Amino acid sequence: MVLHMESPAPPIKVENWLRGEPLTSFQPGKVYIVEFWATWCGPCAAVMPHLVQLQEKYKDSGLELLGVAAYEQAPTADEARTSLDTWLTDKFSNLNYRIGFDSTGEMSKLWMDSSFSVGIPTSFVVDRDGHIAFIGPPMQLDDVLPKVLNGSWRTSDEAKAADTERIEAGRREMDKMTRERALTEPILAAMKAEDWAKAVSAVEEAVAVMPDNLNFRVRHADLLLHKLRNMQTGLPVMRQFARDAIDKNNELWMEEALRQLFNPANDNSHFPSAERLAMGKELSEHILALNPPHRDGGLKYLTYGAVAQYYYESGNKDRAIELVEVALNSLGGPEPIPDELKQHVTPPLVEALANYKGDKACHESLCATPQRGFARASKRRQRSKQKKEG
Repeated sequence: MVLHMESPAPPIKVENWLRGEPLTSFQPGKVYIVEFWATWCGPCAAVMPHLVQLQEKYKDSGLELLGVAAYEQAPTADEARTSLDTWLTDKFSNLNYRIGFDSTGEMSKLWMDSSFSVGIPTSFVVDRDGHIAFIGPPMQLDDVLPKVLNGSWRTSDEAKAADTERIEAGRREMDKMTRERALTEPILAAMKAEDWAKAVSAVEEAVAVMPDNLNFRVRHADLLLHKLRNMQTGLPVMRQFARDAIDKNNELWMEEALRQLFNPANDNSHFPSAERLAMGKELSEHILALNPPHRDGGLKYLTYGAVAQYYYESGNKDRAIELVEVALNSLGGPEPIPDELKQHVTPPLVEALANYKGDKACHESLCATPQRGFARASKRRQRSKQKKEG
């Protein structure tokens, strides 16, 4: 059964209340916001201060807000709960609304899945009679909430049209996710068995069905270029991947294409050097044009590592160092970055900086020393390149 506007609100199934008094049911006459979120979700963390403001602003109008952490990532529920509690203490010590924790997936199934909601943060507004008034991103609450509170929202054509559109979009997204999972399973099975030819066949079927799926395009290039090392088939695939990424003007697509060419973890010696550098130059220049070093924001901490590696391997060590330092500085920029993501992207950047400098490098409390053989390997490639071009 589809959960939509006018549906009775599902029950509250929360294992632990980490903040605020426990809530077992919705009280008549009050309006509730049920907010699904997670500590690793950047937009979730970014919107929390505003939710605090909404709770304060409308508390005398009968508003109560409860956040539901249903997607925490940890080996056990106890570890997830402890990590969540620590995060809340560190980030939001004066939180003015309830936080519940559910590791069973029951809340997600009752609320998110049944409403075709596929991402977080997602807000559910429960009206004074216990029925759903709104489902959608919390950024829309400024406009919707006052209308819910004064009783005008659910009868409006705007509300009905928005809910119909939301359900249709959610159905399409869920269908897409179902297709993607079905296409991914045989690829992963073949890769686990290290049957690279079978994996290529499966991924080519997936690309034919979903050509704009970045994960499939990355796997296709990686299998051909780095598992089978098949340049005859792999190079045309790589050229098309790079061209599509540039045509889309999409920073993540271009970064993934660039990483296929300049990931230092791969042995790229079988690539034609001139073509690899030419593709790297074009991709890097497009990334820097789309997200310049002097401009705040963007995904520098995700994309500049691959760009820096291109410049290092092309012989411009100073530019490589500069770009890695920009990427590290962007981690403290104006846009909130989840701690989990920060912990994931920082070590490789610091290691790259140490490798490029040939000396110890530090960022905040994290330090790294050059990897043995990294600088020498790069110099050999440069000497080989100079001989070929000379």
